[in-house]
Amino acid sequence: MLNRTPVTHAAAKQIQAMILDGSLAPGQQIPSQRELAVTLKLSRASLREALLTLEAIGLIVTQPGRGTFVAEVSPNGRTMTAWRHGDYSVKDVFETRIMLESQIVRLGAAAVTAGQIEELTRLTDQMERAWAAGDLLGNAEADFEFHGIIVSVCPNRMLVDLYAANRDRIHSTQIQPIAVTDPARMRSSIAEHRLIVAALREGDANRAAETIAIHIANTARCAGIAM
Repeated sequence: MLNRTPVTHAAAKQIQAMILDGSLAPGQQIPSQRELAVTLKLSRASLREALLTLEAIGLIVTQPGRGTFVAEVSPNGRTMTAWRHGDYSVKDVFETRIMLESQIVRLGAAAVTAGQIEELTRLTDQMERAWAAGDLLGNAEADFEFHGIIVSVCPNRMLVDLYAANRDRIHSTQIQPIAVTDPARMRSSIAEHRLIVAALREGDANRAAETIAIHIANTARCAGIAM
């Protein structure tokens, strides 16, 4: 998942910035963990978590016995990193997300406020801008917040608790496909977010549920999981 601890997230953002400004070029080996930890003024443990986040999102790749390198800019030929949640398969989590989030949005549609709908619109715009700028971390953060708002308005607290208990697994299914997402799929994903917002704005609970289920299934297909 995208580590949300302030220190590790800040470190991941710093390293991403080095990649975006060309300080670390595609194919270039990144400095050793010891050197990076000193440069970024953080512990080795925090740095390792930041690097795991960057690897999950497809910005860096680790080659056993050789080191860690900046990934090529084009997503062509990239693969998702290994699934880190051995207790459940990635397909298990996608299937559960469809059932859980479609019911959550269905129940929450009547409770969502105009302010929350505007925030969902803002976050969708933020996702689009971040992707265009190559800010994959920013794109993922906006996606997390978007789905988080939808969960927060659900009146069924047991469903909310079930989502919270599985947040790390759910976030992994959001962040890991980014490495293999091409621009056309991201445009479609952003359009799907806008359709969810439109359904909520119109108070159409069934259409919101159907649209979010389609969105999650399409993300799963992007990750190579047939739903």
